Amino acid sequence: MHTWAPILLAIGAAVLIAVGTVLRQRASAASGAITAGWSLGAAIALAGFLLQASALGLGSILVVQPLVVLAVLFALPMEAWIDRRRLRGSEWMWGLILVACVVGFLILARPVSTDRRPHMLVMIVTVSVLIVGLIAVVWNAECCRSAHFRALSYGLAAGALFGVSALLIKAVALRVVDDPLSVFRHAELYLLVIVVVLAIVAQQRGFGAGDLQTSFPAMNVMEPAVAMVLGIALLGENVYVGAPSAVSLIVVGLIAGTAVVRLAQEAASPDNTPGRLREEHVPMVPPS
Repeated sequence: MHTWAPILLAIGAAVLIAVGTVLRQRASAASGAITAGWSLGAAIALAGFLLQASALGLGSILVVQPLVVLAVLFALPMEAWIDRRRLRGSEWMWGLILVACVVGFLILARPVSTDRRPHMLVMIVTVSVLIVGLIAVVWNAECCRSAHFRALSYGLAAGALFGVSALLIKAVALRVVDDPLSVFRHAELYLLVIVVVLAIVAQQRGFGAGDLQTSFPAMNVMEPAVAMVLGIALLGENVYVGAPSAVSLIVVGLIAGTAVVRLAQEAASPDNTPGRLREEHVPMVPPS
């Protein structure tokens, strides 16, 4: 199984996703509507998505997804440059903590990829149940007047859907390796299209939900969490840890989640956006 190739592809994907997302966010109006610069950002983000798909085809979900989360960190200097400001010490600190957590996870977990194919019926049922559940969450949010609750719901939905898409990308990539033409005869490809479209819609709605410092960490915490759980449950990917290492991994995960939240709050801080309304500054939200 490849080692460095998926790591390098995942890091490249994180860079492109960061660039594309920042451009899309800056091009979107406060309502989340698509404006002129959105297409360029979408094209760059799509290139990142393709790199991520290549990484998942070569390596483990447990390796690729934590690295893609680093898009949060790559977007920080971009946003600072656009806002004509210097990154604050706290932003550097939480960014370095996030990097340390990702590296620590890979060292402690020693994740191993697998060529196991998920059982088709189990995967279809699992993905369908998740989609229905997330639609119910969003529907409930739409009936609520709280912008905070709507932002949280869209963030959770988008992140979870992008996490599901990682599983489906892996399944499609394994199918392509065996027989490229057979991919059109199986459900993974069509489920992937549906899930990605729903994820992008939820993410774009999150852009305009108002309280984006809430939707941002929800997306970035949910995506790797859902992807890694599905990778272990349906693909049989493994981590080699004993009890002490397992406790350490939990601690690392909690710290990483805290770092993502803190970076979101720093990016959304009014001190970072002089002369602008807080709602007009959109923090970085990588798609996958």
